[in-house]
Amino acid sequence: MTGGNGTRVSDFILMSFSSLPTEIQSLLFMMFLIIYLITLMGNSLIILVTLADSMLHSPMYFFLRNLSFLEIGFNLVIVPKMLRTLFTRDTTISFLGCAIQMYFFFFFGVAECFLLATMAYDRYLAICNPLHYPIIMNRTCTKLAAASWFPGFPVATVQTTWLFSFPFCGTNEVNHFFCDIPPVLRLVCANTALFEIYAINGTILAVMTPCMLILCSYTHVAAAILKIPSAKGKLKAFSTCSSHLLVVSLFYVSSSLTYFRPKSNNSPESKKLLSLSYTIVTPMLNPIIYSLRNKEVKNALSRTFHKAINLRNCIL
Repeated sequence: MTGGNGTRVSDFILMSFSSLPTEIQSLLFMMFLIIYLITLMGNSLIILVTLADSMLHSPMYFFLRNLSFLEIGFNLVIVPKMLRTLFTRDTTISFLGCAIQMYFFFFFGVAECFLLATMAYDRYLAICNPLHYPIIMNRTCTKLAAASWFPGFPVATVQTTWLFSFPFCGTNEVNHFFCDIPPVLRLVCANTALFEIYAINGTILAVMTPCMLILCSYTHVAAAILKIPSAKGKLKAFSTCSSHLLVVSLFYVSSSLTYFRPKSNNSPESKKLLSLSYTIVTPMLNPIIYSLRNKEVKNALSRTFHKAINLRNCIL
């Protein structure tokens, strides 16, 4: 970092978990590496199976495939740098690298919020309007997916370029394991009041708008399920959206606890722990939830596995 008041830094130092003993950091490295590999393999498997198995060529699994792409992207933005920091103890990240990491963190995070809302709308149509569901979704499926990815671009572009246009002075230590807005904003030596107002309102809109759409969709879904006369019918209808509900709950609870808690209860160390839940743990759990709680996915995995075994036997 260059000296002087208000000069632009050339790099940042990610404090990450550097305050912990070396042995603990080594243990964290092994644990996060295993979780990272499970995440990549699990989400890649979901993508491959939903592409390879014709029984899963439906809008629901098309959106699930998009979610897996998002989870892989989300992980690639944060985890490799964190693993490198834990393994080599090299905590530096370039100014441009920090900006790029923040940009794609916001892009994938916002896109996931809207994609989860789109998946809720898909379940609403499937349960509340089953006769028109194939017609509507076959016509709008790709457009809805594109519309889910799009909001990430303006949100990420405005927040990242605005923040990194400020002058930085004093310390260049980011007290986090990735470049998130709050810890980077603390290093700015300028009036950031207008930016903070925009960032708070932008984050609330980007997170709460999809959340309200999800709540609206599932309110109608719950009302439709309650009207089903048989208990078996109710259970079958609920089972089609239970995996998505669980994924939504994990994502929104962890992100809300991280960003919408009072500042007095929001120490850097507690925020790091909460951030791990939606950046590391949730992307790993999503493919597990969908594969374990969904019979169609389990059957497709079994069929794909047997096809692979038969192909291997034929080659040999």
